[in-house]
Amino acid sequence: MTSLASTTSTSATSAASAAAVAASTTASKSSGSGSASSLTQADFLQLLTAQLKYQTPTNPADPTQMAQEFASISTVNGIDSLNTKMSALTTSSGAGQMAEASALVGKQVAVSGNSLTANNSGSATGAFALAGAAADASLTVTNSAGTVVGTQDLGALSAGQQSFTWNGGTAGTQYTYSINATNAAGNAVSVTPYTVYTVQGVNLTGSAPTLNVQGSAATLPVSSVTTVLGAST
Repeated sequence: MTSLASTTSTSATSAASAAAVAASTTASKSSGSGSASSLTQADFLQLLTAQLKYQTPTNPADPTQMAQEFASISTVNGIDSLNTKMSALTTSSGAGQMAEASALVGKQVAVSGNSLTANNSGSATGAFALAGAAADASLTVTNSAGTVVGTQDLGALSAGQQSFTWNGGTAGTQYTYSINATNAAGNAVSVTPYTVYTVQGVNLTGSAPTLNVQGSAATLPVSSVTTVLGAST
């Protein structure tokens, strides 16, 4: 013989199941997908409301499970907020990189390297850093075959960044150079050479802005710029 309480419990359970299925179907339709990963915070609240409304009086919802559901809602909300903030940060970072790159147009920038490219008048600008003061420094320029095509006495120089201009090149030709520096005691001074480029524009085809430079088909990352010498000459 079936008891009234048992019949009531079975009916309530069936109603709760039907309501949960209906709520889940509605949530899936509103999100455009049937996967749980597509449920929004509003969908979670709708399912929770249905669960509370149709719970069995003699066997109410487990408080522990409800707490876990509330925690799930909070987690989803936190992830959405974090994604929004990260998107805003990415946009801000991109705008900052664009502004930094644009500010270099028309300037001469130095990157790691030791090449020289002669301009239309046959001159080329180079830069280097001295680890210490030099009593005397000299420049040697070679062509692609390794033949010395020019030398220049740079005289005494202080420690730090230095630059020079060499006027013996052929327009559009690339050369390499070396700096020999010695201190007052005749000991060699460490030299860090740089390749100098004139920035002609900003390239936006990649994930981050890069620099279009004179004398090179490849673009330069803004992060590769060691120092800015100033306006092009």
